[in-house]
Amino acid sequence: MPFCSMAFVQAVVLVLVLASAPPVAQAWSKEGHMLTCQIAQDLLEPAAAHAVKNLLPEDVDGDLSALCVWPDQVRHWYKYRWSSPLHFIDTPDKACSFVYSRDCHGPDGAKDMCVAGAIANFTSQLMHYKHGSADRRYNLTEALLFLSHFMGDVHQVWDREIILTAIDKLYGKNMDMFRKQLEHNFTKGTWSDDVSSWADCEDLGSCPTKYATESIGLACKWAYDGVHEGETLSDDYFDSRLPIVSRRIAQGGVRLAMFLNRIFGAHNHDVAPPT
Repeated sequence: MPFCSMAFVQAVVLVLVLASAPPVAQAWSKEGHMLTCQIAQDLLEPAAAHAVKNLLPEDVDGDLSALCVWPDQVRHWYKYRWSSPLHFIDTPDKACSFVYSRDCHGPDGAKDMCVAGAIANFTSQLMHYKHGSADRRYNLTEALLFLSHFMGDVHQVWDREIILTAIDKLYGKNMDMFRKQLEHNFTKGTWSDDVSSWADCEDLGSCPTKYATESIGLACKWAYDGVHEGETLSDDYFDSRLPIVSRRIAQGGVRLAMFLNRIFGAHNHDVAPPT
């Protein structure tokens, strides 16, 4: 859950209820992360596709989406407890803005301990893939999984229930149909004129700050503006917010693909520190 100081939308069947959520909420959940990673993998260029398959364990048969939820599964394990603050950004109440130097820190004040900092860090680690197995400073498989997961987190503006309701209500419980609709929307449909701007990123280290700022702005404008905590909301709320959630999933997939193509491509560059 990227933005823990904000309210999050919880769904009960087809009725949406606005409620406050603690930092450890459901976030995109398995479905949102899998969709982001499936979209990204479909957009990989040959060099990146080969690198991703090479880094993944053999038992997932080259399917990145099979492990995109792994960081959520291990965040409370003792070995990975350091990663828990990386799943979100704790912004000041009602700030509706993200300032990296102010907001990207852990509970103890450690710098860069937020989802935007994590994306920059794991991107930088993956740049060492070109050095081959002799470079053992980093676990590059874990870096790939963390980067892929956090790219989903940084685009999240609601919790999992809007996604689950959409899959159930509109796509007959078929997540693959939902994915195909999202891909159609940015290849030939509603978002086709916008997709090139989604992938526009001069510096991989600073772009996660842009993505976080987008999500915070959308959450302030759409997630709870004009409603009150505990208020039961109509299906109109779901219908008006689903396009925003869908677009964020697609943007996350397109941008993850862009990151991986640049990381594993022939002309990758070092990642500058985020700002």
